[in-house]
Amino acid sequence: MSPVGEGLGMSEFWLHVWMRRVAVIAAHVIAFGLTVLISLLSRPGTSLFSWHPVCMSSAYLLCLTEGILLFSPEGTPFCFKARRGKVRLHWFIQALALLAAATGMGFMVASKNVSERPHLATWHSLLGVGTLAANVLQAACGICLLFPKLLKLSPPRLKLYHATCGLVVYLLAIVTVVSAMFSDWFQAAVKGVMWYAFPLLPMFPALVVMNQITNAYLLCKKITT
Repeated sequence: MSPVGEGLGMSEFWLHVWMRRVAVIAAHVIAFGLTVLISLLSRPGTSLFSWHPVCMSSAYLLCLTEGILLFSPEGTPFCFKARRGKVRLHWFIQALALLAAATGMGFMVASKNVSERPHLATWHSLLGVGTLAANVLQAACGICLLFPKLLKLSPPRLKLYHATCGLVVYLLAIVTVVSAMFSDWFQAAVKGVMWYAFPLLPMFPALVVMNQITNAYLLCKKITT
């Protein structure tokens, strides 16, 4: 049953549609804008560490967000693509995210080796390793979608598992990004009242992504069962 048939008037229905569209577009803008800002703040090329924020923000703020939102029916720049084209683009973007994250991790390890600083000494570093490991497992889960018969599971069930795991990975990535904003490097780069806005900004794309995956898979699964 459509939202109109569930008690929403036509004007309320279209207002709801436009609010969702604006929210998705805002999520695109925030993800891209934060990636650019963090990249500028890190001044890439000035040190080995400077490439770490660039790679990680590109992976988990930009690529991961866009790889999920391209399936959104509202406000995605890839709305003209067929489903098969979106799936292929999703694979490509997610592969870029994993490559960028692994590269960023490599720069971080190299930087600490040069400066002779201990590894995995902060909550952010532990979350980062956990996020990358979960990202690898999620990619493996996505590969399983190509061979559903080997796992003796139906494609809809595999898609549900993939979407659920993807949401967990994305939320873990956002928590990792927010934890980076409490690091000494970020607090030295962004000071004053402006700093308080940065930890809140990644939460908005996270809410949009959560809403999209929940509506597309989890709620639909609950209704059908």
